[in-house]
Amino acid sequence: MPVLFYGDPHRKFDPLFDAVARHRPEHVVIAGDLDLQRPFRDVLAPVIAQGVQCWWIPGNHDCTDAAQYDFLFEDYPEGNLCNRAVSMPCRDGTLSVAGLGGIYRGRVWYPISGKKPVFMRREDFLAVTRPHVRWRKGLPLRQRDTIFPEDHTILAAQKCDILVSHEAPSCHEYGTAEIDRLGQEMGAKLFVHGHMHHSYRGYSKFGTPVRGLDGAEVFIVSPQDLAA
Repeated sequence: MPVLFYGDPHRKFDPLFDAVARHRPEHVVIAGDLDLQRPFRDVLAPVIAQGVQCWWIPGNHDCTDAAQYDFLFEDYPEGNLCNRAVSMPCRDGTLSVAGLGGIYRGRVWYPISGKKPVFMRREDFLAVTRPHVRWRKGLPLRQRDTIFPEDHTILAAQKCDILVSHEAPSCHEYGTAEIDRLGQEMGAKLFVHGHMHHSYRGYSKFGTPVRGLDGAEVFIVSPQDLAA
């Protein structure tokens, strides 16, 4: 059975439900921007009820307010794929999938422009953040879906078959070679990303295949697809 990747839902989940019924995957990976208005477990109940393991990374529309954040991060934390590589057993083998969630922001790091990071770690950002600006004694809510250089460092120490991100590698007009390099370090055989709402196939600067997903687009991968 395959792993099913799903492009930015933005509250549109019916195509996912239909694809799960048709393809019967053992894992579903959502590439950010769920934009939840109800708890994750309620929205994805038709998938979870079939015994399918659900995984997600945040996009830039998942921390707009406290309720939205809690519907995702607090309701289904075990599915958070950020900064870790997870082995996903399938009937015809196993795929290791890692997640880089969120987006780059100029206040922290915007490698697309070629500028150096302003802050390397979240604790560096917090050190200059006034108490009244902090949210739940930590990062401001707006920065909860921001990519910091430390995220790349954490992931680079791991290995994966597929790197799923919200931001795009350099083959996209608005992508960055930093993701290319991260995937190269991790030994990734495939990149899958959302955010741009652009369905396409391309290659990183190192020749690694890239699959960009449109909103609510389904993409199926099995271990055999990457076996060559």
